[in-house]
Amino acid sequence: MNKNNKPAPSRVRPFEKTQVNTPFWLKKIIGRDLAPNQYEYEKVIEALQYGDPAMDRLVNWIFEADSKHRKQLVELAITTGDQGLSDYPEEIQQFFATLEKPPQWIDMNLVEEGIEFIHGLGSAAGYVLRDLALMGGYMLSGFNQTLLMTGALSKGTNKRIAETARWWLDCTETQAMDPFHKGYKSTLQVRLIHGMVRHGLSNRPDWDHQVWGIPINQIDMVATYLGFSSVMLGGLRKLGIPILPRESKAVMHHWAYVCWLMGVEEKWLVKSETEGLVLLNHTYMTQSKPNESSKQLAKALSDEPLQRHYPHLQNLRRIIAYQQHLGMSHYFLGKDNMVKLGFEDLGIPWFPLATNIPRMMHYSVYRVAPGLRKRQKIKGRQQQLAFLNTTPVGVDES
Repeated sequence: MNKNNKPAPSRVRPFEKTQVNTPFWLKKIIGRDLAPNQYEYEKVIEALQYGDPAMDRLVNWIFEADSKHRKQLVELAITTGDQGLSDYPEEIQQFFATLEKPPQWIDMNLVEEGIEFIHGLGSAAGYVLRDLALMGGYMLSGFNQTLLMTGALSKGTNKRIAETARWWLDCTETQAMDPFHKGYKSTLQVRLIHGMVRHGLSNRPDWDHQVWGIPINQIDMVATYLGFSSVMLGGLRKLGIPILPRESKAVMHHWAYVCWLMGVEEKWLVKSETEGLVLLNHTYMTQSKPNESSKQLAKALSDEPLQRHYPHLQNLRRIIAYQQHLGMSHYFLGKDNMVKLGFEDLGIPWFPLATNIPRMMHYSVYRVAPGLRKRQKIKGRQQQLAFLNTTPVGVDES
């Protein structure tokens, strides 16, 4: 029971089971135990009952009357808000007023540094986000309930991945997070969709609040945000990519700002990779073990490369991409976790093992040569943008 006298959703582990010893070497690095104390535990449980108050108020207003027109007004305000909001209804103005004062510690110059670093990662960023963060996330079946109840499996994995990739690319364009620039607007559009989904699922009789808490709650959003930051940085290192402390800080800073715009409360934003690692571990205690939904979603994701569009040698390139991504997930998650996701007898993850040393050498060289560094950022961004050509938004392969 938490301080609001609401019982903890049954997906949460008992406090006693969260008190796992932290390895000595890891405790030295992060300066504390990974396990939450009693206060941290209760705060995480409380946050399972909170969505996004500012957006939820706006969505409630949308559904009060003439919902189609009101939704269109909100979307128009997101698209053209830089031209002024004074003519919009008060409810819309009140929502945008909550965005006028970002957390004081946010430094937009550091945000831009994070974006520049991400450009230089090229396709490596995609491997980590897709094959570690997304595939690994399916093991946390607490996340999967929202996906299943909104028809994620029937919509087509290609389309979902492409839409997420489009948002990620929008957020990582140069100056994209300035007010009403591409990433800023794209993030608010996704936030509106989340609010609509939260409203819809919360009012469905088959959504069990006693098990799952509020749909797309603060903690589930936090765990997702950390997948783009802390998890990505850890995965990059496992691929052999060296990361300087300033680069780590810039990436964490960038995604902290993005996810504040997405509706994550400031108290859950972290400034460093180690803080992110601790908080990520605290979110895990709210997640259920892998179940059949984990296997369904993992299978759909693994098959996605077999439906990509390539201009030449399409069948061969599909098979190669399938093996590469499955090998990457195997390398990141390990054999036991892949078995939990329904994959048996994967053999040796040849692709990451064959490419890690060349990748480490490549990124180490470009880092110390200014001319090569600039070229790598341009080439890397081209690789990231090219991904959408293989999984175009709007194509449903289901």
